[in-house]
Amino acid sequence: MNFPRPIEIIGGGLAGLSLGLALRRAGATVTLFETGIYPRHRVCGEFIAGLHSETIRRLGLAPILADALRHHEVAWFIGERPARVQRLPSPALGLSRHTLDARLAEAFVAAGGTLHQHTRVTDTAAVPGRVFATGRRHGRSPWLGLKVHALGLPLARDLELHLGAQAYVGLARVDDRRVNVCGLFQRCEISAKGPNLLLNYLQAAGLGQLTARLAAAEFDADSFCAVAAVCFDSRVPVSDELRIGDACATIPPFTGNGMSMAFQSAELALDPLLAYASGKSAWPEACHTANVAVRRRFRVRLAAASCLHPFLLQPPWQRWLARLARARLLPLRPLYAALH
Repeated sequence: MNFPRPIEIIGGGLAGLSLGLALRRAGATVTLFETGIYPRHRVCGEFIAGLHSETIRRLGLAPILADALRHHEVAWFIGERPARVQRLPSPALGLSRHTLDARLAEAFVAAGGTLHQHTRVTDTAAVPGRVFATGRRHGRSPWLGLKVHALGLPLARDLELHLGAQAYVGLARVDDRRVNVCGLFQRCEISAKGPNLLLNYLQAAGLGQLTARLAAAEFDADSFCAVAAVCFDSRVPVSDELRIGDACATIPPFTGNGMSMAFQSAELALDPLLAYASGKSAWPEACHTANVAVRRRFRVRLAAASCLHPFLLQPPWQRWLARLARARLLPLRPLYAALH
């Protein structure tokens, strides 16, 4: 098929890279601009839940995810106490963003895509053929995300989710030796650098036992990263712009669904963009088709996550969750279905 119209993608995270790779493999001309460089660490749970096999097939991700760890169980801890072990309906994938982004970028270039790293696009007008995959929207927000890799840290299950006061943190294996420790915290007056900042925030959130476990572990200091002013926006726009991944909508990280949504939004944009690139549809039609599909796919899980998010952060609500969990009345499977 002939593709006379080029596609330009601003942002080289999971959504932008996977979309660019799929477009190139179909024959479209694609240029991608990324402000950073590869490989790099990002604040991310590095836990991919709810990624369907059809999305993997359509985006050609199977070789890239082939050695990802398969996670089957999540151990929940509420206020330092074990609350529940959840068996996942389908395995989740564990792979570091440092590895995943680098593999996607390499595959995109190998497929003939043009990649400009360390390049910031200053003209951000919504012009035909331009896709925005620029990551999380930032604004007035009290939330701070912190992440580091711990080396050789034993876990109670494949994944651990710890709820603290105005905070939660997930621990997930990303390879045989590394455990990704990633938390969301309400910002406060804490002064420290690198992994010690994460430890101090954990202590302030009342997670003393977890703090002690991590303090005894070895960290990869180069993997530490932070992101401030994190916003969670459940509104998926339907406009003359085409936005994918976190640039479209951001789900709270406790779901483990952010990475899946990045890939899924790329999949939903693929056919409308190929129709535009081949001259079969106009740009407004391509944007509308993709945005409507994304909105339909994500609106229930975004609404469910938005409603549940405050319950995980407030100690009084956490105590109710703990009671329900101990009584085995917490509907984890229906919640998982709604969030994925």
